[in-house]
Amino acid sequence: MNTKLALKLNIQHFATPSYPEQNLQTTVTLDKFKEKSIDFTARFGADMINFKDVIGITRLLPVTEGMTIDLYGGLEVALADGKVPEGELIPLSTVTPTVEDSKKMELNKWRKATTGEAIQKYGLSQAINMTDSAMIREVQKNVRAELFGFVQGGQTEDNLASGLQGALATAWGAVQTVFEDDAVKTVVFAHPTDVARANANKQISLETAFGLNYYTDLTGTLVIVTPQVTAGSIYATAADNLVLAYIPAGTSELGQSFDLTSDTTGFIGMTHFLHHETLTHQTLVVSGVLMFPERLDGVIKVEIGTEGAAEPTL
Repeated sequence: MNTKLALKLNIQHFATPSYPEQNLQTTVTLDKFKEKSIDFTARFGADMINFKDVIGITRLLPVTEGMTIDLYGGLEVALADGKVPEGELIPLSTVTPTVEDSKKMELNKWRKATTGEAIQKYGLSQAINMTDSAMIREVQKNVRAELFGFVQGGQTEDNLASGLQGALATAWGAVQTVFEDDAVKTVVFAHPTDVARANANKQISLETAFGLNYYTDLTGTLVIVTPQVTAGSIYATAADNLVLAYIPAGTSELGQSFDLTSDTTGFIGMTHFLHHETLTHQTLVVSGVLMFPERLDGVIKVEIGTEGAAEPTL
């Protein structure tokens, strides 16, 4: 065989492929999906802010991933004698928090793929929006579940009277007692069946925030209605005891590296991209949000009890 011919064929066999590749994702290709990311992140942020405002959470805490947040069981205050002679050293008073639990801030990641067949059947926007909406609802549910997990570990108070209204009155009084030096707003979390049973013959106006229904009772207590707490009891705390901590998803180096879209809140980051190998349109969501009660001793659990006894009117 001719040596020159064999060498030539070998070079052709291992030739470098031409660029750009046929299925390369260009900026123009990706830009048409950015609007979807902007829309969903803006709605998520708006829902979260609305929920925060409804409850009365005033403290937003941007944190870094890996930061440990301490939850306190109370504060021990040793107040020094304030009667100090003129010119003498003022003794130090001490405030020592008792750490009952801690939570490490972590970035959660979710990915979803919408198939080409689904896009073919429903159309691009409808197929992606439908599945994106379902996933965002689950992300919201996870955020709420963390908070409800904390509040259901609250200390138990004896019910002053039977029924939901009696439990609400008991919870209101207990929260006011724990936070005796503060003008606090009481927030209660109750199961839908308990609320429905107690208000079957009453007219109440339910409003919605962050996928939850809520109303204000006679004491001015905000009642959040959710199936994510156990039926038969209510769980209460002060609005000022709740903190919203979050890892800014869009403005970090991570967000910039992966071209995550976020709104001004930074609660959630999202991006869309094509995956040609599986013929799917994929959605990536990143979020690190934690709602928690800063003082666990300020979380109250009250059993509702059996209807029948006279309930207090406040």
